[in-house]
Amino acid sequence: MAKLLQTGDHALRLLPQVQRLLETPGAELLCAQFGREAVVATLRDRLAGLREQILSGARPAVPDASAFLAEALEKLGIRRRPGLRRIINATGIVLHTNLGRAPLAEEALAAVQAVAAGYCNLEFDLSSGKRGSRTQALEPLQRELTGAEAALAVNNGAAAILLALASLCDGGEVIVSRGELVEIGGGFRVPDVIRQGGARLVEVGATNKTRLADYRAAITPNTRALLKVHQSNFRMIGFTQETSLAELAGLARESGLLLVADLGSGLLHPTPGSAEPTLGEAIAAGADLVTCSGDKLLGGPQAGLILGRKSVLDLIRQHPLLRAVRLDKMSLAALEATLRLHRDMPERVPVYAMLRQTEAMLQQRAETLLGMIGTGAIQPTEGFAGGGSLPEQKIASRAIALSPHNGAEQAAALLRASQPAVIGRISEGRILLDMLAVTDAELPELAAAVRAILK
Repeated sequence: MAKLLQTGDHALRLLPQVQRLLETPGAELLCAQFGREAVVATLRDRLAGLREQILSGARPAVPDASAFLAEALEKLGIRRRPGLRRIINATGIVLHTNLGRAPLAEEALAAVQAVAAGYCNLEFDLSSGKRGSRTQALEPLQRELTGAEAALAVNNGAAAILLALASLCDGGEVIVSRGELVEIGGGFRVPDVIRQGGARLVEVGATNKTRLADYRAAITPNTRALLKVHQSNFRMIGFTQETSLAELAGLARESGLLLVADLGSGLLHPTPGSAEPTLGEAIAAGADLVTCSGDKLLGGPQAGLILGRKSVLDLIRQHPLLRAVRLDKMSLAALEATLRLHRDMPERVPVYAMLRQTEAMLQQRAETLLGMIGTGAIQPTEGFAGGGSLPEQKIASRAIALSPHNGAEQAAALLRASQPAVIGRISEGRILLDMLAVTDAELPELAAAVRAILK
């Protein structure tokens, strides 16, 4: 026992002092890069771990000063690595919810940088010199693009419909078709949103068929609104029937009720081959209020748009929940820039451009990548809009199919660990890198990541 303690004491004496390590040129460089406090804490943690091993009877190898600093550099680098990292999306899904949905346009990024770097007129009217509206720059664009009388923007699509229902239907009934009681993502469902808005859900019709007469029969003196939820993330086919917005608008006017339409995806421009209604079409059909997301087919930041009649929007602006769901200055700047592009140059909105790529464009991108990595094969694939948008619309795409020697799962893990991380998909034991959501500018980084895992 005495010998063990003597040996342990000797091993403890071999541990360097933190101060001596800090006096080395390598430590000075680390302190300049990461800060003295972080370097000291990292060195102390390492020494404490070695000390604990020695006292427990283990005989760990004691690194020299250079090895200590090399270990510290690695740990400090990991410590500084951001949790939210850039990813190359090679999944073939443009609006991938887990990957952040819509990439922003260059103009939107520039707008964010401009207002984030200093002060801005967030709630200040430059003309009058008095307090202004937080969404003063957005509302004219929303009205111009959709034909709505008034508009508002909040921090996401669920907040938009929640605020609308809380403002207009609290204590009353909201009539919804059973076929539209959808889950809107993250486990949140339309019935939950209605309840949180203080209203009582009244289900009408059957899952596959809901007629105008079903809505009419459910109206009571306590009814506040008819709610039409667009099936943006699924489709029912076969023996089905739904009531159109125009039909519901007529019933709402006849009954003195509000018609609220939640379109989800935020489509501004007609899309060939799609049954997805645009925001303008919903307004023209007679909806009193239309809500949608800003980061889906609109291609902007996470946001929720509320459009409709001025008298209805005026009621919503007075609700205290509005403050809790308001947008910050960076999201406002990105959304304004995105709406301007939709008005003037929609082809510059990345999502808009990606969904309109031709097979020839995707083939060329795949051929370019194949030439960079020198291995693999080009394979036809089918991509999707994603994000609960255009569920029936398959997009003909191209992918590079790889058969790595260490197996697809291991190779996929290595790609996820690369800088930037690369996310593809695995099919039949191969990795597919789909070109639909990959930009030409990302090809060199993507090729470098692939070459690294194939060594």
